[in-house]
Amino acid sequence: MLFKVIAERTERTSTVITTNLEFSRWTEMFSNDTLVAALVDRLTYHSSVLNMNGTSYRLQSQIKN
Repeated sequence: MLFKVIAERTERTSTVITTNLEFSRWTEMFSNDTLVAALVDRLTYHSSVLNMNGTSYRLQSQIKN
């Protein structure tokens, strides 16, 4: 179902996906490797992937409190 939504939105409108899993680990969430490959292909086509590595703002503020 997620693939269908992403496929319908491709090149029509912006889509933002946030995850703490790298693409290579998406097969842990979805059992079909072919579907994962197609989904990642659709998501990354004409896109900008932001890799936000660093200290978590939420974690830092929780430690201070």
